Amino acid sequence: MDIEALRREAQAPVTATRAQIHGAARDLAAAFVDDPLFNWFMRDDARRDAARERFFKVLLKEVAFPDGRIQRPASGGAAAVWIASENLGAQPIHRELRGLPMLLNATGLSRFWLLALRKAMDGHHPMARPHDYLWFLGVRPDAQGHGLGSRLLGAQTAQMDARGRASFLETATPRNLPLYQRHGYEIVAEYRPAPDAPVCWGMWREPARAA
Repeated sequence: MDIEALRREAQAPVTATRAQIHGAARDLAAAFVDDPLFNWFMRDDARRDAARERFFKVLLKEVAFPDGRIQRPASGGAAAVWIASENLGAQPIHRELRGLPMLLNATGLSRFWLLALRKAMDGHHPMARPHDYLWFLGVRPDAQGHGLGSRLLGAQTAQMDARGRASFLETATPRNLPLYQRHGYEIVAEYRPAPDAPVCWGMWREPARAA
């Protein structure tokens, strides 16, 4: 893996095509292997890794690709999924039904907590103003620690600043908070989707004004 090449590519990411969805899903599935929120709702057996990858493949194919954009280094290794707030909201019933088997596969019947998670996240997502929503940002473990995530994020925030566009994200990983704060995000919500769930933080970013 050429880390320096990946760093340059992350600074000027490409938008994934439909043919690259599976590659982006594999990168995100690897990136979220130790995510506290995923470990809370994902099934806890030998099928967890495969279920997590399928989870991302379905979400990227059914929601992110048609309604948003997937940005990644040209060689892969990381991905950022953005959706304009105007495209959020209730999904068509056919999408909901297509996604149900994947959700059950991801959680198992004993851990089907995604409805509670979705309700909590929706309740803490500020929708009064148009914004870009960072749904997922992840870097494969073997490429972490080299600034790829920061570069992917910086490339998009620069565009949002130029457009005067705000943005919002959630994270349940405490070590991610300083990264997002360095890029101008501020904590606007702190909550648990359920009593035994990890703490989640909602973070809002106002566009930076030109000097």
